[in-house]
Amino acid sequence: MASTHEDEYLELASYRKCVERIQANWHVFVERRTQRLGQALFDAPVEKIAENILEDLFTGVLDWQLSDVNLQIGRADLILSDLGIKRLVLETKRPGALAWNRQSVHSALEQARRYAAVQKVETIAVSDGSILYAADVHDGGLRDRVLVSLASIEPQLDLWWLSAHGIYRTRPQPVGGTISNFDGIGATVTPQPGFATLLHPKYRLPAQCFAFIDDASRPTTWKLPYRLGDGAIDVKRLPKAIQAILSNYRGARVTIPREAAGDVLVQLARAAASLGKMPCQTNPAADAYVEAHQALDQLDRLSEVGCCAPVASK
Repeated sequence: MASTHEDEYLELASYRKCVERIQANWHVFVERRTQRLGQALFDAPVEKIAENILEDLFTGVLDWQLSDVNLQIGRADLILSDLGIKRLVLETKRPGALAWNRQSVHSALEQARRYAAVQKVETIAVSDGSILYAADVHDGGLRDRVLVSLASIEPQLDLWWLSAHGIYRTRPQPVGGTISNFDGIGATVTPQPGFATLLHPKYRLPAQCFAFIDDASRPTTWKLPYRLGDGAIDVKRLPKAIQAILSNYRGARVTIPREAAGDVLVQLARAAASLGKMPCQTNPAADAYVEAHQALDQLDRLSEVGCCAPVASK
């Protein structure tokens, strides 16, 4: 990537032109975004709605051509390319899914990193049509690039770093929008009709309390509750959620799509790790956490939990 020192980029003609474009087109984008979200009320595929919002953003607000925005390439939801060179891999989620909690963002980022590694792309992003976070893969970790609210009425000038002339430049650190203040920007996103106010008919909990959400607009498709209404981890339901996937709980096994099982287990294991419940943190550990550890070891995804390492066979 080309290097940019401190505020040097502010003098670039491409930066000034892009800023003018963002300011001129932002209000149109905001109006169209609202219209896109309204499609969810008529059973339109909600994840596709987020993809359409991002396509509007990159081609209507920023300077990418429609032919540069590639959907569903090598399992990646969206890839930006310039002259055939892939610049960004973006993982999209249903509207509102990422604005609810940091855990969902980390799970989406892991997906984007895996797809980017296959595509040999250095910059990744995640978005639900409400927030957009982008980072560069650097020294085995992530270096913040952009964190903006797409629901804001104010033009988000930081988006220049995702423009056709900004994407290949290294952003000076530290930056204003970082993953560390994600909770703050997530809290400022205006709830969209049909999403934030919904509660599960049985558990009376919002979507962010569940480990699996098939359709954010249909509470009956939310499965595996593991958080309380205030966002805290439910220590009673967490092991039950794990058992419901890997074995059963009171004779009932929850069925989720095979491709989602790994991500859901990682999410639940991270919750357990935050409580110090995983086998690498306490001995003896509850059966549910041992089973989660073994399953993730087999899937080669223990590293995503953070505290865990494979346990040597006796």
